[in-house]
Amino acid sequence: MFGPAIIARSITGHDYEDRFGNHWQYYPWSDHHSKVACWAALFDLLRTCALMRQHAADGNIGFGINHTMADFRMDRQKDLDLVVCTPGTGPAGRETFRSLSEAYGVVLTDEERRELRSVPDLQQTPVGVVHLALEAKATMTEHVKALPRLYDELTSSHVCIHGASNRVIAAGLSIINASESFISPKNNLFGIRKKGPRLNEHRQPQSTLRTIQKVKQIARRSNVEERGFDALAIILIDMRNDGSPVRLVESGPAPQPNDIFHYDTMIRRVAQLYEARFPHV
Repeated sequence: MFGPAIIARSITGHDYEDRFGNHWQYYPWSDHHSKVACWAALFDLLRTCALMRQHAADGNIGFGINHTMADFRMDRQKDLDLVVCTPGTGPAGRETFRSLSEAYGVVLTDEERRELRSVPDLQQTPVGVVHLALEAKATMTEHVKALPRLYDELTSSHVCIHGASNRVIAAGLSIINASESFISPKNNLFGIRKKGPRLNEHRQPQSTLRTIQKVKQIARRSNVEERGFDALAIILIDMRNDGSPVRLVESGPAPQPNDIFHYDTMIRRVAQLYEARFPHV
């Protein structure tokens, strides 16, 4: 699977300038990292799931970005990062799956670019019937403090998705920073080139382990009668947010191949569920 490497590489290359003239790879008030993560996951899904490729080639499915999904049971709404859906009524959007890679600043290798040309180019469409909803959340610093928010935001996502329809595949992706220090934009609301940055120090691996354990507490389901994510992956990165390369952490405590929280397992599971639930669209 290409996704984790694409995510790390694209965050490395991201450059957001704030009002103080600071340049950030990760900026907490931006959803760039979530969009890149969901794009990368959909890329691997298109490569893995033959039925999804066929539906895309036939124009039977498209995608929506930041789609507001309504929980029919509780009358609540939530914006979801990316959905794969049947086209609804109304004009198509301007973006395609390939054009989004440029819009999001996705950094691809030559091999990945060849693979991208080989898969059908999904069209952004008005959202009709949602088949798959992807949601990504990052925990970059102050891990313990962020745990309630991380748990609540991911939980509210799958609750809203399945409150709308229990057939929708809900896939979650948690990106956790395993670095020992981090330069937080929230704690550096001044020009850091003059004063030098304030560092957040992390107790590692304890902070990462606690975050992993919290993510593992989020409900998962094995059939449509239950509530929870249909697939949930955890990716660890090492990121200081100082312009240096973002490194994937593939050794422990990162989930290992065949672990239910490994990224590859999540992609394969979503592909199998898609083929089982949506043979005809």
